[in-house]
Amino acid sequence: MRVPISWLKEYVDIDLPVEELAEKLTIAGLEVEKVEYIGIPGGDDDGRRLVWDPEKLVLGQILQVKQHPNADRLVLATVDYGGHENEVVVTGAPNLFPYVGAGDLRDKRLYSPFALEGAVLYDGQQDGQEKMTLKGRKLRGIYNRCMLCSEKELGLSEEHEGILILQGDYTPGVPVQDLLGDAVLDIAIIPNIARAASIVGVAREVAALTGKSVRYPDYDVVMEGPPVSGRVTIHTENPNLNPRFVALVIEGIEQKPSPFWMQQRLRLAGQRPINVVVDISNYVMLEMGQPNHTFDYDFLRRRADEYAPDGPVRIITRLPKKGRLPHKGETLTTLDGARRELPEFTILVTDPAGALSLGGIMGGEDSEISAGTTSVLLEAAAWNFINIRRSMDALKISSEAGFRFSRGVHPAQALLGAKRAAELMRRLAGGTVWQGIVDYYPNPPQQQPIALSAAEVARIGGITPTKEEIAEMLRALEFDVVDAGEDLLVTAPDHRLDVEGTHDLVEEVCRVYGYDRIPQTEMSDTLPPQRNNPDLETEEWIRDVLVELGLQEIITYRLTTSQHEARLLPAQQAPPDDRPYVTIANPISVERVVMRHSLLASALEVLAENSRFKERIALFEIGQIYLGSEDGVLPDELRRLSIVLSGPRRPEHWADDDPPAYDFYDLSGLVASLLEALHVEDWQLEADRHPTFRPGRCARLVVGGQQLGHLGEVHPLVVERLDARTEAPILATELDLDALQAQIPELRRIEPPPQYPAVHEDLALILDANLPAATVTETIRQAGGFLLQDVQLFDVYMDSPIPPGKKSLAYHLSFQAPDKTLTDKQVRRQRDRILQQLEKQLGAQLRE
Repeated sequence: MRVPISWLKEYVDIDLPVEELAEKLTIAGLEVEKVEYIGIPGGDDDGRRLVWDPEKLVLGQILQVKQHPNADRLVLATVDYGGHENEVVVTGAPNLFPYVGAGDLRDKRLYSPFALEGAVLYDGQQDGQEKMTLKGRKLRGIYNRCMLCSEKELGLSEEHEGILILQGDYTPGVPVQDLLGDAVLDIAIIPNIARAASIVGVAREVAALTGKSVRYPDYDVVMEGPPVSGRVTIHTENPNLNPRFVALVIEGIEQKPSPFWMQQRLRLAGQRPINVVVDISNYVMLEMGQPNHTFDYDFLRRRADEYAPDGPVRIITRLPKKGRLPHKGETLTTLDGARRELPEFTILVTDPAGALSLGGIMGGEDSEISAGTTSVLLEAAAWNFINIRRSMDALKISSEAGFRFSRGVHPAQALLGAKRAAELMRRLAGGTVWQGIVDYYPNPPQQQPIALSAAEVARIGGITPTKEEIAEMLRALEFDVVDAGEDLLVTAPDHRLDVEGTHDLVEEVCRVYGYDRIPQTEMSDTLPPQRNNPDLETEEWIRDVLVELGLQEIITYRLTTSQHEARLLPAQQAPPDDRPYVTIANPISVERVVMRHSLLASALEVLAENSRFKERIALFEIGQIYLGSEDGVLPDELRRLSIVLSGPRRPEHWADDDPPAYDFYDLSGLVASLLEALHVEDWQLEADRHPTFRPGRCARLVVGGQQLGHLGEVHPLVVERLDARTEAPILATELDLDALQAQIPELRRIEPPPQYPAVHEDLALILDANLPAATVTETIRQAGGFLLQDVQLFDVYMDSPIPPGKKSLAYHLSFQAPDKTLTDKQVRRQRDRILQQLEKQLGAQLRE
């Protein structure tokens, strides 16, 4: 929220430098994200921002306006700028033409920013903010060295249709910097400081932190119109959703621009001025934090006459009516022009003819203020903040009013906000306020005092102020404090909804005391026993191994769509897992509506997006998937590991400018390296089929007899659906991380380096072509006994002279004894035993 210092000073005296004030507010919980300076020096000025020169940019009083003798579209304005002589200025400002020939204008009290020769301003004829230095020159025969300024030339807005005219009691020659210069605090309004979402709210905080008093706006209303009683009635069908509704009627308003001071404050606060009625509504909302809304009263009157001629205008707050068809309920076109189907829980402001607005969020298009509106019904209400937040999420709509109501506005503020806005409409729009206020407030909350002791402040907050100091700090925040002996009985002020218990009061005391003053203390209790987290440690270990293997970790959204995950399969292919998705009740976007079933889909999406910019991609992710549970409401959260590869196997190098692309064996080797690093021994890859992967280039990983997942080259039809911009194969796998971790041994045996040399033997075997190599390897290991230290398959051959239906597998065997050097006889004995078992169990023959 943007808080102009000049506006803030209307409610509290500020004698601190802006930077110091910003620091105090930040330490107290109101984080000032930045400070913007308007026309005045301050901050880290890099020279691009316009600073008004107090010597060359002053306030001038317009004394007379005459027609330029040589130009119909130019006038000569005589200006008193506090110098020795008045200055005649040539200008084409259209808002000065009405004063041509009007004689002496001193009684009009017209003032405008006046730039002397050499002043630096923004060029009003250029787009954006381009600086220029004012230089004297002739304009249609008359030398002109000064200028009356527009808002754009000062950097106040983009308005350049005329000069900025101020009316009032000013002194010519006053520096514009002193009059219009300002600083704006940009404060982050987080949910627990929603009470400060207004200028008055920030003023309360400043007053408490600096020992000043708050000056509140004038809430008195002059009511000179007819009685409102019997002409407007209010009823709410859901007081828990709409605890209070206040209405006043103002007639005879004049639609015109709001005064400059109001427009300037709104602009500095981030609001665009529109007209006096709308500006007053926004002004009061920003000033007090109480949103309000104006309806065209004549429109409401005509609708009321259709149902009950000469009856009252009936305002009803209710939930939407249900339609005759399922999922077809009430609709409303809001001020932004969108026609919205209303959720059944959204509270509405209505009359007997239909919906008028979304309560607490946005008005309806039919009843909005128009250029012909002369009478308005002004409402200020209180709404259930949870319901407002829920409705905004469901309707995908946001507004300044909804921002405040969704964080909580106390019902007590509704009456004050309505009275303040009504009086401003009387003063600034020329309206007449009807006598009386319609106030529907069926269940005013009763504030309950909370007991607070100095000992509790010390226990929770770690500070030791006296009971009297605590009472003083709370009273500075407008809490009502009664001394009840050892305890203080504290009652929250009527603008606070967030005080529920002792802990909230201790927080307030700590904020005023100063978080930066709270002493650092060591824990006096015994530290709890420290325990390891094996799952987390193993997960981090796996991450480290994969990074060392050259992969980069990614983190993707856990929310997705079923259509997105369906791209893992060729078109029209049924998914292998038919469990329903866990759906989100209020998704943040149409692309994040269900909890994911697969980690691989997200990883492949990242690969496809990055394939537009990178040729070589090697990624992994560790995360959860969510599968619907048959045992309860919560889904099963299962951990998975995904790996995706594509592009060249190695980065380009001057000695190898065309490295081969990743293939199946790179991925299987990477998985093997991971398992070896984790000391997982009982594993094997078995040829298999899976719809995501290309036939013949897919395998399943089995560890300890349990399948952990599939790996292989992604099917070309899947690659096409992913829209990946690469011609290289895409390799991928998704593994069950929980099952993998279960296979990692808790105790890992560390053996010293062998003292005796190994003996190496090679075996070439002829076997059936469909016999898995993993089966052969396991048979060799079992037959080789403890002397066989390693078995490696290094060749597969299926051509002449190998008979049809057969294949040749060549293995490299390593024999080694821990206590001696093996002889040829001992190795030959082990080798013969292996061949016997291979022939007996698998029908293998030694290839000559």
